[in-house]
Amino acid sequence: MRFSFSFLVFALFLLCVRSAVGDATSTQPGFQSEKPEQQPYVEVDGGFLVPYTLTIPGSQVQVEMVPIPGGKFKLGSSPDSDAHVEDEGPQVEIEVGPMWVAKYETTWEQYQLYMNMYKIFKDLQGQGLRRVDDSNRVDAVTAPTELYDPTYTFEYGQDPQLPAVTMTQYAAKQYTKWLSKLTGSQYRLPTEAEWEYACRAGSQSDFSFGDDPEQLDEYAWYFDNSDDLPHEVGQKKPNAFGLYDMHGNVMEWVIDGYTEEGYEALAEKAPLNVVDAIQWPVSFDQRVVRGGSFQDDPEQLRSAARLSSQDEDWKAEDPNIPLSPWWYTDDPTRGIGFRIFRSYQPIDADLVQKFWDIDNEDIELDVQMRIDEGRGVLTPVDPELAEAIKDAN
Repeated sequence: MRFSFSFLVFALFLLCVRSAVGDATSTQPGFQSEKPEQQPYVEVDGGFLVPYTLTIPGSQVQVEMVPIPGGKFKLGSSPDSDAHVEDEGPQVEIEVGPMWVAKYETTWEQYQLYMNMYKIFKDLQGQGLRRVDDSNRVDAVTAPTELYDPTYTFEYGQDPQLPAVTMTQYAAKQYTKWLSKLTGSQYRLPTEAEWEYACRAGSQSDFSFGDDPEQLDEYAWYFDNSDDLPHEVGQKKPNAFGLYDMHGNVMEWVIDGYTEEGYEALAEKAPLNVVDAIQWPVSFDQRVVRGGSFQDDPEQLRSAARLSSQDEDWKAEDPNIPLSPWWYTDDPTRGIGFRIFRSYQPIDADLVQKFWDIDNEDIELDVQMRIDEGRGVLTPVDPELAEAIKDAN
């Protein structure tokens, strides 16, 4: 596994850093009790978080996970910055726990496995298997229906290492639930604070590497250098945490809802931990995406920059009734994807469901209507599903 020089320097600094956040389970991936001799690590009570490669059960598809140290930072941008936008303030101090973050944005190779669940789930239910009842409803996952117009989503190609795009936040959340139930580890979308902390990698500047947008070409695909195309993940320099494409290539979903007031509701409660700092969505749209895309100018790629989802505009060409809860059909959504996060300390079972499941009545009605009409499918997922995935591939 290759890491940038800056990340290795940062890892050496972490030799003296300890995070008092409780015990880890040695059977979980990415944790070991003995200090690594060569690879980067994050020290916690009782052991060390290390990089690991997740092989998605039933397949040979892999996801590389990178350990990130905990710490405190200021969410948002300073009003003294020339690039400051009103919805990026007021700045709020947030405490972030240690975690693992996907080294790259979720790729088509990884997301296609989840897309294939629609047929697999249908086949299993046709055999009378994996029916949903009160005993397994909490483990149930919906699978995305086929794309209405694949030529739109795949106009830029579907190379396995291109970032997956055009999925709704709900679809991205269900992907993380599917992966979690399949593996037994908690994977999820990040909170907005976690995402910005991971992007900044210890920096307080406009970008993780400094304030000079002239350096963006070394770290990001954006309007000036992308040829208006997404690119395979990991082609530019990583940030100091070893994460690629945090600036540009595709924007990334976070769990929070968007408000024009920014973080006003949080400011009077600060300092906060990442869970208490979540601004949970209240409508079917106006959810936050971060990082900017290959279609954007430098200011949209800043660490603090935010964008609100606009479902009606982003589904304007969708002929489905109701509109698809899984897919978008209009730009800028060919520049929207996501990456997965995993906390060192597992989240409470009730709370983690909020990271995975439907959180809005309109979305719930759209999904349920499709299931009732046979255009959607809801199936419980557990590690034994790996056999069905293996057979299908």
